[in-house]
Amino acid sequence: MEQTVRYDLADHVATITYDRPGKLNAIDGAMREQINATFTRFREDDDAWVAIVTGSGRAFCVGADLRSETGSAAGDFPGSFWERPTVNSFESGWEINKPVIAAVNGHCLGYGLTLVTWCDFVIASERATFGFPEVTVGIPTIVGAIRLPQKINWQYAMELLLTGERIDAARAKEIGLAGWVVPHDELLGEARALAARLVRAAPLAARATKEMAVRAPGLGAVDAIRFGETMRRVAAATEDAAEGAAAFREGRDPVWRAR
Repeated sequence: MEQTVRYDLADHVATITYDRPGKLNAIDGAMREQINATFTRFREDDDAWVAIVTGSGRAFCVGADLRSETGSAAGDFPGSFWERPTVNSFESGWEINKPVIAAVNGHCLGYGLTLVTWCDFVIASERATFGFPEVTVGIPTIVGAIRLPQKINWQYAMELLLTGERIDAARAKEIGLAGWVVPHDELLGEARALAARLVRAAPLAARATKEMAVRAPGLGAVDAIRFGETMRRVAAATEDAAEGAAAFREGRDPVWRAR
């Protein structure tokens, strides 16, 4: 099988590269299997604390490959027409509490933009474009419609979702979709610099903090605090918590072990 997703790990940072440049990293059934396997690998890899997701060639990801003969970009799952898994990829809501950076190198459409809405940080090349073109070919946007209004202003989200038009990197930053816009040749360097800052934090504490941030909006205030205090006690019992306290007392940098 052609390798269309690459996973490279260095210094606790996993770089996940969509590598189907001849198709602008459009996702077909075979690529979907590799994407899911790669994000599973990142989630379960104890040595991977942060991920950078990017694309090769001119595109980040232009969405589903509608001409593919290798199956659906959403994945082929057993079961009836109706009773299929709904959370079946990172884009659709797999829980990954490690920090994820999107380094958007070019066109970011459909599934590509849905992925971005699940990332914690978005760094865009000056060449990047963003859009949900589905409505222009008679297909509703579903997960993007759930996520995008939670990330940016309602009217800006509806403009993207209901017109199907693209916006450039500058506009994406203006409406809060991208956090940074950088020269194209500096994109991966900027993403790696941010990742290096993130891996200085205790990895388990960072994951607990992200999970708190994700879950709290769906909880009442009392339930959120109760959940958070439980997470605090769990984190306090880890080896990293003891190491953090010892390093502080001894005036040295901590050595995290993610346990």
